[in-house]
Amino acid sequence: MDQKEAMLRPSEKALPPYPPKFVNLKNGEKMVIRQASREEVPALLKAVSPLMTVERDFYDIVGARTYAELLGWKLYRVRDEYCLVGLIDGVIVGQVNGRTMNDDIGVSYHTIAMRRGLRIGSLLFAAKMEYHLEHLGQKEVYIVAESPIGFQRWMTEYGLEERPNVQHELGGVPSWSLTKDLYLKAKDRLVLGERPVPEELLETSKKITVPDADTLIKQITGKA
Repeated sequence: MDQKEAMLRPSEKALPPYPPKFVNLKNGEKMVIRQASREEVPALLKAVSPLMTVERDFYDIVGARTYAELLGWKLYRVRDEYCLVGLIDGVIVGQVNGRTMNDDIGVSYHTIAMRRGLRIGSLLFAAKMEYHLEHLGQKEVYIVAESPIGFQRWMTEYGLEERPNVQHELGGVPSWSLTKDLYLKAKDRLVLGERPVPEELLETSKKITVPDADTLIKQITGKA
């Protein structure tokens, strides 16, 4: 790495790992939730890219912004970012990402479900909040929503507190906050999953498989 590139990269701290878990979905399938590595970003970009063409439920803007965030992580242009993925038999069905602002405050970026009807987005968002407030030991997480569904799932279901004087990094409306107290009140109801993941099941999640673009779009829209 040359001197100029070194000047462009933010400092980076080692984040504690997110311990993988699995969730029994309502259709009987098991989803493994684990942390993704920077080396897996190309697979994540391949999964997110087709979603930028889907106007339904604001998948286009969420997809575009997530693509940029993941690319920024890959190229060392975002400080202290992470990504969690949801996998069924190794196939990616959703992802969430965010970063730490400081030791006390986390920033939620985006949540994408690549299969609908199984509350995959909600389960992954809950895992993201679990990571911030339990494993990173932060006091609160700043959150915004870009769709009515997101507002219902985050602001309403968790009873988030408004932070009118805090502008979120994503722009738009001011931040909402999930505090540790609010998280603990919602945890038994919304934060699901079991640990440890059985070795055979964990093995299926070690490599991310990405469906083709037509399949991804059909899973979201119901149309080929």
